Amino acid sequence: MARENQIIVGLDIGTSKIACIVAEAAPDGRLDIVGIGTHPSNGLRRGVVVNIESTVESIRLAVEEAELMADVDIKKVYVGIAGSHIRGYNSHGVVATKNGEVTEEDVTRVVEAAKAMNIPADQQILHVLPQEYIIDRQDGIREPVGMSGVRLETRVHVITGALSSAQNIIKCCNRCDLDVSAIVLEQIASSEAVLSQDEKDIGVLLVDIGGGTTDLAVFIDGAIRHTAVIPVGGDHLTNDLVAGLRTSAREADILKKRYGSCMTSLISAEETVEVPRVGGRPPQSMPRQVMAQLLEPRMQELFELVREELERSGYRELVAAGVVLTGGSSLLEGTQELADEIFELPVRIGRPQNVGGLTDVVNSPIYATGVGLIHYGQRYREEQGLHFDDTSSESLWSSVRRWFGGS
Repeated sequence: MARENQIIVGLDIGTSKIACIVAEAAPDGRLDIVGIGTHPSNGLRRGVVVNIESTVESIRLAVEEAELMADVDIKKVYVGIAGSHIRGYNSHGVVATKNGEVTEEDVTRVVEAAKAMNIPADQQILHVLPQEYIIDRQDGIREPVGMSGVRLETRVHVITGALSSAQNIIKCCNRCDLDVSAIVLEQIASSEAVLSQDEKDIGVLLVDIGGGTTDLAVFIDGAIRHTAVIPVGGDHLTNDLVAGLRTSAREADILKKRYGSCMTSLISAEETVEVPRVGGRPPQSMPRQVMAQLLEPRMQELFELVREELERSGYRELVAAGVVLTGGSSLLEGTQELADEIFELPVRIGRPQNVGGLTDVVNSPIYATGVGLIHYGQRYREEQGLHFDDTSSESLWSSVRRWFGGS
């Protein structure tokens, strides 16, 4: 079997960066990371493409870097999608079984019934995620096929997104000579990389802090129960530093990553930072606590918005495993301590798990979505009955129709 046919590629098209992760699937199912490419993202705002040319160039450079490292020609990718246009709904469907025993056809029909709901004209279904099946009023069933019963019900979580946003993402990839195998909601992808099955079963809140938005997913009994998008992310922290320190966005982002903290109490009053100035002015030395005083209120605001969303969902008392933070901004000093105070739940930082190869490189919340797309891609191929020697290509529009039919 050609090596190229064992390759799975995740393409995280984020607001602040493009990350291309290349993995090689071993016969035993293990995934080894063999290539990584990253490049600053210049064409997106809050997860949505606003400049196709800039986005295409950023994708191309990230993919080329990953190709060189992995020594492979990338043709197909699994792509993440995010943004404030994403919506999540819980729905319910009921059908009668045909022969008193649940078949695959019955499951397909009940899921179709559950997703038959009114959604805005500019939105299309991205995912239909079963939460549980109910047979003759017996609930909590995860695999109903083969069980006896005359009435089959399902509860599902339906995720929709703006059709135009997905089309623009696909268009950018096609311009880079890439076929998109599937479009995946980013918090679903991140959950594949950083959450354990035990956490999903017990109940957990995933908080993925991206550049333009913060994506949430609540898992209870192994299934997604609630998703939401908060329009605040790492770029807001950077912008606060730009205004407070009177420096450029590029220098503010560097300072945030190197010296940033979201808890002033953790920093000694004697620590200072050299802040580059704009317009050729000389650098200015200032206490590092000043940076923390700018970052702490914004991060506190974000976590309070997340807490309010969790309480609004009705699952606050059911997330016994606590909160898992991931995304680049979760690396800020004091993030976990501040989250502990606000959520009053166990909090940990989520890093990609269950991969081999270049683990030391991807062992960071920054790569949670990219590595998660790899995991999703492997499972997606198995569920669709595809093989790693499948090289068929699809047109843009047939792909859109298939993905938006549910996945």
